[in-house]
Formats: sequence, C-alpha cells, structure tokens
Amino acid sequence: MPAGYLLLLLIVLSLAAYFVGRSRATALASVNAGIHSRPSYHGFYLAIATAVPALVAALAWLAFAPGVIEHAVAVALPADVQALSSGDRSLIFSAIDKLASSIGILSAADLDVLRQGGDAAMNLLKEKGILMGSAPQPFMIDAALHKANLEGVSRIALTIISLGLAVLGFFYASRKLTAEFRARNAVERVVEGGLILASTVAVLTTVGIVMSVLFESIHFFRSVPVFDFLFGTVWDPRFSTAGGGDSAGQFGLLPLLWGTLFITFVAMLVAVPIGLLAAVYMSEYASSRVRGISKPVLEILAGIPTIVYGFFALTTMGPFLRNTGSLIGLDISANSVLTAGFVMGVMIIPFVSSLSDDIISAVPNSLREGSYGLGATQSETIKRVVLPAALPGIVGAVLLAVSRAIGETMIVVLAAGIAANLTLNPFQPVTTMTVKIVSQLTGDLEFNSPQTLVAFALGLTLFVITLGLNVVALYIVRKYREQYE
Repeated sequence: MPAGYLLLLLIVLSLAAYFVGRSRATALASVNAGIHSRPSYHGFYLAIATAVPALVAALAWLAFAPGVIEHAVAVALPADVQALSSGDRSLIFSAIDKLASSIGILSAADLDVLRQGGDAAMNLLKEKGILMGSAPQPFMIDAALHKANLEGVSRIALTIISLGLAVLGFFYASRKLTAEFRARNAVERVVEGGLILASTVAVLTTVGIVMSVLFESIHFFRSVPVFDFLFGTVWDPRFSTAGGGDSAGQFGLLPLLWGTLFITFVAMLVAVPIGLLAAVYMSEYASSRVRGISKPVLEILAGIPTIVYGFFALTTMGPFLRNTGSLIGLDISANSVLTAGFVMGVMIIPFVSSLSDDIISAVPNSLREGSYGLGATQSETIKRVVLPAALPGIVGAVLLAVSRAIGETMIVVLAAGIAANLTLNPFQPVTTMTVKIVSQLTGDLEFNSPQTLVAFALGLTLFVITLGLNVVALYIVRKYREQYE
C-alpha cells in the first residue's frame, strides 16, 4: 500500500477509535456518576493509542527502508561496477532508479528488448517516456527488478506492521477505558510530549543550520586567515590558477560589510521617520474608521514580493534619481546606495509603523489623562509622555526592522549592483553580503575552494549580526511589555 493511502487509512482508524472511545465513556457515565474524565478524553486516548504507535513505526520505516534497499541493490551489483568511482556509480544508480520506477509499465517482452540494447531499446525507452542517455546494460535491468521487488516487499511489510500496531494499540487502550481511568491526564501527557518534540525539532534545526555554516566556515579559514577576512579592504575572489599566489583572490569583508550597513542606514532614514509618524497618527489622531482602513493598506507593503520592489527600483526609482541629479548637477548612478536604500526603506515601513502603532497603543491611558489634567495639549502629551513611555518598544521595533533590511538581497542586486566598493558616496553603487553569498554559490561549483566556502563565512557573519540585533530587540520589547502588563 502506498504511504499516502496508509496515512489516510490510519487517520480513518483513529477517527473511528475516537468515536468508539467516546461512546463507551458516555455509556460508562450514564451508569456511573463518578467517571474521572469527560467522554471526549477517552475518545482522544483511544485515537492516540491507535494512531501514534503506527505512525511512529511508519515514519521510522520510511526513513530507513530506502537506505537499506539501496545498500542491498549495491551489494548485488557486479564487482567491476562496485569498483568504479563515486561519480560513475551515482550515474549507474540514477539509471537503475529510473528503470525501477518504470517496471510497472514494462512487460517481459519489453525487458527482453532492453537487454538486447541498441536502437530498439532506445526507441522503446522513448515510447514508454523513460528518459535515459543510453540503453541500459543487463545488470542495470536486473538491479532495477531487484530494487522494485524489494520496494514491493517493503510496502507490504510497512502496511502489515502499521496496521498491526494500530489494532494492538486499539485493543490495549480499550481495556483501560474504565470509570476510574484518568484519560485526561494521559492525553495531556501525550500533548505535552508533542509540544516538547516540536520545540526540540525547532531547536535542533537551528543548531543544525548553525553547525553546518560553522563547519564550512572553519574549512574556509584554513585557507584564508581570519584577520585577512575580517579586516581586508579588497573583495576580489578570483579562482585559483596554476600560478598560485595572489591568483587565489582576496576575500576582504569590509567592503561588503560597509555596503550592507550603508544601505541599511539609508533605508532606516526613510523607514523610521515615515513609519513612526504613521504610527503616531494612527494611534493618537486617526478615528477608528480611518485606522481600520489605513493600517491594513499600509501593511500591504509588507506583502509585496521583494523582487517587485527590485523591479520598481531598477525601472523607476533609479532612472528618476539619476535624471533628477543631472538637473541639479549631481552625478547619481541609477544603481546606487540611495536607490537601494530608498526602496528598501519603503519596503520596511510597515515593520516600523505596525509594531510602533501596537506599542504606542499599549501605553496606559492613565498617563495621557494625567498629562491632560496638568494642562498639556495632545501634541505635548505625545512628545513628552507617550513617546518616552513607548521608547523601549519603538527601539525594539526599529532593531527588528534593521535585521530585516540587513538580510535583503533582491532589491540590492537590482538597485545597487554587485560592485564591492568601499565608498562614502551614497550616489555610487555598492553591494552587500547577501548578494555575494548568492553569487559565490551560483553555478556548478564544488565545496572545496575558498571561492565557494567564503559564502559560508559571509553567512556566519551575517547570522551573528542579525542574531545580535534580534536578541537586543527582543530583550527591549520584553522589558517594555513587563512594564505595562
């Protein structure tokens, strides 16, 4: 039975177990007023006992069975094939996989034609829709049949084991459904275990990402000194040649770090004033009707794909700034810090305005009323009472917006270019770390050269920066919330 059908069958069985358990508990409650848990908990307990062991076994089987089958097929291959290089073996295994997945549409006569090879075999492959560069060799056909048989046996075994565990779990749990059974406690323990498992998966995923980036960065720093990377002023990651020496390129981080911070600074100059003023208007001046319309409209900006912002910067904002600069005697490049920073600032306005609006609205009205009672006007109350009280949360919102801007890629590629320049001129093109991460990992490259591994070092640097900003922002926001809850 295919895994999808098996999953659907287990869901149906668990639903049936739920209704059986609930009906039995309802019958117990009708004759025994002292039943411990509500009937629904008994139903959930029976459903969990039916589905969870079977699902765990099925997931474990699906995780390990392909590797076991692959190993069994590899061991059965001829000795000369097993002695080939890893690249050649991977091509052979790819052909075997294609054949194994197509065994169901191949008859015995078709297999005989394939064993003979030649043009007849290639024509048959085209007719059946099997894309292969050459006719399969006889040992490939045997290996494909072997793999298809093993996969069939695996599916049968998976179905028997899963359904068997479901039945056993159902009857085991059914014997425990009594009036005194604490079904609610058992269900809550299972739910708690599921929550712990979910949080553990999230933590382990984060750890896995960090470790993968860290280990590859260590490999990079074996070729390039850490000092040269962190304090180098030239970014020129040329590929190594036989000449050695400087031909390996230079991997100075400072031009990329400066470009990242420069564009982010310009973006925040746009986003913070506009976003903060919009938040003040919506929270303090706008009516409920205007607020109900303007806030969702403003937050639409956050839902626009960043590639669309990049197109806007490339086709509209860049030429506009260049033409405007030429009118007043300024040489502004269409791809510049100013173009990328302005468009990125427009993109992150909703982050600043929405978070600041919520934070300002959370300031207790008693502070406003006290200010009004002392004779202050509304504007004076906002400047001297509301904003100072909301300042920690606003700072946290700004830092979160900064971390969003630092990680942006598409706008920078289209609006600021890919030139790694160390310049103070906002009218010139620069680039960022995220852009270079993409460019260094684009193409058919192997992860054994500094030109490729430097992307992981850049990713680790970017991760440290954004993590620090997020930690500071969350700390400030938490302190603010604790103050006014």
